[in-house]
Amino acid sequence: MCRNITTLRGLEPHATAEEIEAAARQYVRKVTGVQSLSDRTREPFEAAVAEIAAITARLLDELPERRQPPTTVPPLRRPEVQARIAAKAAASK
Repeated sequence: MCRNITTLRGLEPHATAEEIEAAARQYVRKVTGVQSLSDRTREPFEAAVAEIAAITARLLDELPERRQPPTTVPPLRRPEVQARIAAKAAASK
């Protein structure tokens, strides 16, 4: 459905809570069309992200291991994304 959501099952090391939340956030953005939160959208949006992240974590725990790792690396594991996050965090200090 969404090209930006990468496969989390089969990662080594296993998907982190942060990676699962990022995928849930992207999914909720895609299905709702909400890109920036307002006072009216923040609470239901964040509640949906939390629920979907919890469901995703449970699903990943319950599925059997993959025979092959995913072909794509999740964004949060990519050096260029980590650099962008670090720069943003440094700029906000």
